Amino acid sequence: MMRKLNDQINFLVEVDKMKQIFRNTILMDKSRKENDAEHTWHMSLAAMTLCEYSNDQAIDMLKVIKMVIIHDIVEIDAGDVFAYGNINLSEKAIKEKKAAKRIFGLLPDGQYKEFLELWNEFEEGASSEAKFAQALDCFMPILHNYRTQGLQWQKLNVTSEMVLKRNKKIELGSNRLWEYIESIVSDAVEKNYLMK
Repeated sequence: MMRKLNDQINFLVEVDKMKQIFRNTILMDKSRKENDAEHTWHMSLAAMTLCEYSNDQAIDMLKVIKMVIIHDIVEIDAGDVFAYGNINLSEKAIKEKKAAKRIFGLLPDGQYKEFLELWNEFEEGASSEAKFAQALDCFMPILHNYRTQGLQWQKLNVTSEMVLKRNKKIELGSNRLWEYIESIVSDAVEKNYLMK
């Protein structure tokens, strides 16, 4: 029993490192970059708040929230990558799978299996829950960029075409959230927050 608890505590200590992984997303008050823990919290709250907009009304929201909470833990080892950069996706996937096995491997066997399965399901994006969780993962940074008047979009030379193409999968999880994204991207172009 003590070993199980120690393993769980060691996992919790390890994942505290998420607070030190800074993303390209700027906080809505423009004060600094967001970290992975903050992104995870905001996404979890978005899942609870926006669940009615999932394409699947029979969605298991507890499963969605679990996926949201663990989806970026792998960045402790693999790092965060710029969404619109030139990245080798297969190399990224290999790094992240290795990280998932190591970090979730700190947990007792049953939890290791559960967390790894949830993470894999999120990555595969096939289930309704994974589609909605992925939609939120894309939705939140766009909302941040829009609310900061395109601060990072402009700094990193992001275009509206890049935003729409990279985030089209939002539609797989939520048609309504995708419509909203299309409208704010259009508005961002009109307001010169985002290049056409």
